Amino acid sequence: MERAVTVISGSTLVCSVFVFQLILLRVAANTEGDALNALKSNFDDPNNILQSWDPTLVTPCTWFHVTCNSENSVTRVDLGNANLSGKLVSQLGQLPNLQYLELYSNNISGRIPEELGNLTNLVSLDLYLNGLTGTISPTLGKLSKLRFLRLNNNSLTGTIPMSLTAVMSLQVLDLSNNKLTGDIPVNGSFSLFTPISFKNNQLNTPPVSPPPPIVPNPPAPSTGNSATGAIAGGVAAGAALLFAAPAIALAYWRLRKPQDHFFDVPAEEDPEVHLGQLKRFSLRELQVATDAFSNKNILGRGGFGKVYKGRLADGSLVAVKRLKEERTQGGELQFQTEVEMISMAVHRNLLRLRGFCMTPTERLLVYPYMANGSVASCLRDRPESQAPLAWPARQQIALGAARGLAYLHDHCDPKIIHRDVKAANILLDEEFEAVVGDFGLAKLMDYKDTHVTTAVRGTIGHIAPEYLSTGKSSEKTDVFGYGVMLLELITGQRAFDLARLANDDDVMLLDWVKGLLKDKKLEMLVDADLQGNYIDEEVEQLIQVALLCTQSSAMERPKMSDVVRMLEGDGLAEKWEEWQKEEVFRQEFTYPHHTNANWIMDSTSNVPPDELSGPR
Repeated sequence: MERAVTVISGSTLVCSVFVFQLILLRVAANTEGDALNALKSNFDDPNNILQSWDPTLVTPCTWFHVTCNSENSVTRVDLGNANLSGKLVSQLGQLPNLQYLELYSNNISGRIPEELGNLTNLVSLDLYLNGLTGTISPTLGKLSKLRFLRLNNNSLTGTIPMSLTAVMSLQVLDLSNNKLTGDIPVNGSFSLFTPISFKNNQLNTPPVSPPPPIVPNPPAPSTGNSATGAIAGGVAAGAALLFAAPAIALAYWRLRKPQDHFFDVPAEEDPEVHLGQLKRFSLRELQVATDAFSNKNILGRGGFGKVYKGRLADGSLVAVKRLKEERTQGGELQFQTEVEMISMAVHRNLLRLRGFCMTPTERLLVYPYMANGSVASCLRDRPESQAPLAWPARQQIALGAARGLAYLHDHCDPKIIHRDVKAANILLDEEFEAVVGDFGLAKLMDYKDTHVTTAVRGTIGHIAPEYLSTGKSSEKTDVFGYGVMLLELITGQRAFDLARLANDDDVMLLDWVKGLLKDKKLEMLVDADLQGNYIDEEVEQLIQVALLCTQSSAMERPKMSDVVRMLEGDGLAEKWEEWQKEEVFRQEFTYPHHTNANWIMDSTSNVPPDELSGPR
């Protein structure tokens, strides 16, 4: 009897603990839901972006534009460019695990709540392009993990809080285009930032540090008589001349012989390159970092040069992209494009340029080293000891890459077209977050015009048909490449693979996928490395997005911002239903599609695959 009572008591205790944990989780979720609902109540939402934010639900994790971790705690709020107006609320400080608060490019007014200083896990705070007023709260100095702080293009007033200089994790800072006054701090983390971070304010220009005084050498003590001094001087002069003769001869020989190898001229700068917030490295620094550009440190080769792994003096790992030593027009153009474009485009899903090096014979770009390589290497070239990319990771990669491309298209002025979107150019950081890399083929686009290029650049299998046939590129060119990249993520296969001919299959991945879908062989599409660990419905949805992105007509492809919304669960069903109706109509009134179209092979048959782009 006692034993039965003990068992019942033990079971009751376990149930009580379980119920208590559920209550705690529900209370936490409700607190976060209440905080976000307060934000919704304070906003005017003409486009019904927040329609799914239902306060009666137990957790906000099912709401659109909200991301949670495995413990159902909110980690991201993505409401950029949503045409929202209203004011921020203090309840935002009740999201303890929030890492990304994206409210840029809206019509938000009022002050920045000081309660945001309670978000100690915040990594990115993007409130730029709004109508915010008041001062920058000193409580933001408590955000010890903050890496991205962009408050530009508002109407903020007052001084810059000195507490921000203590945020040593800060990598990107933009306070430009406000009404700030006072001095610009130059200590702590602010020592890394240049005037571009503070331009178009009413701030005092920091004083230029004077050069260190030149201390004259003390005169040598006079000892002995003048005769002894004269003899010693003659001997010293003769010895100096003896040792200097080879150096003089070498200098004369170098003047007559064209210089083949690289050298550094620290004071020389190219006026065509805008430095922005980039560090200018000396060539010596990068020689030491890469062990004199040793072949053992090569990470990849491309049409414009090689990429080396390096370690800087502070111990940080970098990837150094060294353009070919010949000062070719294409190489210089790529260098200028990458430096200017990447310095303007800063987003957590875009590869951040750390700095550059430029000498009369060298062009080098320095990026953070991505330990997990590229999506392509993880899919097809991973060592046996490395686990394959899990399905949830692939979904996050798809969303991250879409966000990065959407930023290039919608938030850079003028917009930036990547022109070579593929799995090899989607890099993965330590947390397998997608980072869009290789802007060497990026193209500035004017909003009103579609640019016509004389040379089509890209990689076989990823090039949009209208770009290949006419030379016209637009943001829809990137959408096509992105769609093919999604198919790479799903299938694990290459976009162009002659090996598929052995099985009488299409060499183009897009055609191969369409063939299998027509035969209703979905299970043959999915990467065998997943070993069935995926959800069929989620795979089908990602395939739907890929097919919408790879439509032959550029006009019918969605924008990347629409792709982001579809991946977040907003609007895919409607767009897919519309596409199916149009596809049935096309099949009834047009000729059937011919696979292995000749224009793909003919246009690239004279170019080696590794020369079509510059992958890392």
